[in-house]
Amino acid sequence: AAPAGAVAFSVKHTEGVSVEVACHGREEDGSAASSGTRWPLDKGTVLRFSMSRASTEVNDNKVTVSFYAEGGQPINQAGVFLTGIGISLDVDADRDGVVEKNNPNKASWTWGPEGHGAILLVSCDKESP
Repeated sequence: AAPAGAVAFSVKHTEGVSVEVACHGREEDGSAASSGTRWPLDKGTVLRFSMSRASTEVNDNKVTVSFYAEGGQPINQAGVFLTGIGISLDVDADRDGVVEKNNPNKASWTWGPEGHGAILLVSCDKESP
């Protein structure tokens, strides 16, 4: 997706975004992006970004990629706005009828009437041919 004539790129991102750049099979931490690091735009270069926490509002994080021509002249920029969504599976881990977010029994499971841990019922039959 780089513009014609681009030979390098740099990345800027907001605080809530983690960035990794893989060049020639070697991964580098994209936090160097804030110091103005430029990476060669080679075939097989991969830019990975992720969010480590849920957003407080829609589009509250951003990644901007700047492209450069031979000699370091800026050509163009591309950006993407990100919204991190938190997903949590909470269970009645001690089987007392109350779902507790931080129950210590979520990490283990014990069989029996005095047991603890989630009970998961899975339907593995074929609903339709």
